[in-house]
Amino acid sequence: MNYDLTAGKPSTVLWKFCLPLFGSIVFQQLYNLADSWVAGKFIGQNALAAVGNGYEITLIFLAFAFGCNIGCSVLVSQLFGAKEYGSMKTAVSTAMLCTAGVCVMLMLVGVLGCDSLLRLINTPQDVFADSALYLDIYVWGLPFVFFYNLSTGIFSALGDSKTPFAFLAVSSLANIAMDILFVTAFHMGVAGVAWATFLCQGVSCLLAVTVVQKRIKAIPCEGKPALFSAVLLGRFAVIAVPSALQQSFISVGNILIQSVINRFGTDVMAGYSAAVKLNNLVITSFSTIGNGISNYSAQNLGAGKLGRIRDGFRAGLKMVWLICLPLSVLYCTCGRGLMHFFMEDATEAALGSGMLFLRILSPFYFVVSAKLVADGILRGTGKMRQFMLATFTDLILRVVLAFILSATALGSTGIWCAWPIGWTIATCMSIHFYRNGDWNE
Repeated sequence: MNYDLTAGKPSTVLWKFCLPLFGSIVFQQLYNLADSWVAGKFIGQNALAAVGNGYEITLIFLAFAFGCNIGCSVLVSQLFGAKEYGSMKTAVSTAMLCTAGVCVMLMLVGVLGCDSLLRLINTPQDVFADSALYLDIYVWGLPFVFFYNLSTGIFSALGDSKTPFAFLAVSSLANIAMDILFVTAFHMGVAGVAWATFLCQGVSCLLAVTVVQKRIKAIPCEGKPALFSAVLLGRFAVIAVPSALQQSFISVGNILIQSVINRFGTDVMAGYSAAVKLNNLVITSFSTIGNGISNYSAQNLGAGKLGRIRDGFRAGLKMVWLICLPLSVLYCTCGRGLMHFFMEDATEAALGSGMLFLRILSPFYFVVSAKLVADGILRGTGKMRQFMLATFTDLILRVVLAFILSATALGSTGIWCAWPIGWTIATCMSIHFYRNGDWNE
């Protein structure tokens, strides 16, 4: 069901729209959590390190899928809010054609270059083969990743956050079951983890694309919409390219950080791999709520209702801070037990390293969540220059400080300290850019 985000009390509208998005990202993260859990519990600590190591490279591919998702979602939201339904349909088909081209190019990069990327990040020899195997299978599933993300972006643009939630809930639970089946019954090792994800993502993608096409076709418009528009492609690219670059540079930054972590050995790698999964669950949840705020802002911008954007920021901030409180307490107090979920017979060094990571980062979730809410509004209203500036500041600081601080007496602890410094400075920038927006005049 399509939902108009330009009417009703902003806080109520955002809660109804964003809560299914929050649930969706929890299930989305279950894909990666399940992979790490099965690898660590049923294969071994080296397998967990291999999956975590390969995961950092998969984030580069996901960055481009995310860019296509956001570019299409914001553009379709603006046209839907302005009730330009013919142009909206053309925007959808244009985005799909562009996404297909990007996906093919990245598959070529993945097939030809994954081994080189693994060497670039100093992957230890004892996990290299499993990391390469995991990535090889993942690359062939990229079309599913891209078109699923594009479809969920369209659903969100139409104000529907419940349909993608239903798809993800079913496919994520199926992924857990298939992970366990392939690894324990078929003894496929890391390959079983990768193939389970491949198959479940494929099914969810086909379902999402089919339903979204029917939903778009059912919206009435005058005349037959064009299949492609260079003008709309330009508007799509203005949002998609910076968003993809943002995410890809973050992924590259994470790879560089991973290369520093790898210097400290398998124990630190395994501890980080488990802890960063828990951290990514939180950050990705906030990012998804920020994406929902982007859709909300874009629809209201298209409808000319700027005052609702300011109200949306306040409502979004309350929402993410309510989520921050229990998660910060949970990670600070129960992080060790949560990491046991991923690791069987984990060494004390691995657990201690991961626990320290969580204790340093989790109090700063209140800071970074505010940034992601402000970023959602900046992106939804097309203020990509400001959005990119704040994001790259965060990234550059974290990477540079990880290299510098890890070379001091702090060791691997210095890497963890780079996160809150980058988050804090970038948050101040994003809030400043938000406060200088048209909606506050």
